[in-house]
Amino acid sequence: MTINEQHQLACDLRDLAVRIAHEVGAVALAGRKAGLTEVSTKSTSTDMVTEYDRLTEVSIVATLRRERPDDSIVGEEGSGFHGTSGITWFIDPIDGTTNFLYDLPTWTVSIGAHDADGEFVGVVFSPPLQETYTAIRGDGAFLNGEPIHCNTIDDISKALIATGFNYSPENRVVQAKRLPHFISQIRDVRRLGSASLDLCFVASGRYDAYYEEHLFPWDLAAGTLIAREAGCTLGSIDGQGQIPSAILASVPALFVKIQELIFSSNRL
Repeated sequence: MTINEQHQLACDLRDLAVRIAHEVGAVALAGRKAGLTEVSTKSTSTDMVTEYDRLTEVSIVATLRRERPDDSIVGEEGSGFHGTSGITWFIDPIDGTTNFLYDLPTWTVSIGAHDADGEFVGVVFSPPLQETYTAIRGDGAFLNGEPIHCNTIDDISKALIATGFNYSPENRVVQAKRLPHFISQIRDVRRLGSASLDLCFVASGRYDAYYEEHLFPWDLAAGTLIAREAGCTLGSIDGQGQIPSAILASVPALFVKIQELIFSSNRL
């Protein structure tokens, strides 16, 4: 495949993902406004799933299978297909289900496509905010079609850092105990509840960094590419390279400093 052919494929995949995300996002938003009827739990009593998590994923998979029948699919709610094209879609139908449940406006439809070289296309759509974040590998990051870039600060005392807590009560206790050890050294902390939107907020300069543990590939498949293409540095909070269970996305000048803050809090 030539470079031009590869870029055209990426554009086609991005446009498809945007169309799907807008379609299912509108249905989920309307459904939430009408009221939920089916709410249950998964891994823990606080790990929620609604009828729209499942319906949205079913709809996304159906469209992908119809329009990209040879692609592989991995979905948060259990959908899966092993294709032969070399493209794998990672789907988080509603990223931020607790926010969705409580009618908070910070949830997304997250769709990422990977190829043999990793992150290829990322789309994160927030229906309540009407914000669509997109990225193609090597082509920059965009919000509603306009280019976005991360911040350029290098003073950690001015850094606004986001994080997230795991559904496991034991893990949340460990994560919460870190904060008192470094919150006085930064501007403040935010906790949004949607990994894909957290990453997009770093990409667009609304945060200076975001870190979280115990995530899964569908949590990050779209947002990490958007953050990277916006100029962020990405890796692991433990210094072992980027892995879903310990992601850190930051403005470049503060990446190592924030990593050190987390390291030091782990030792206390």
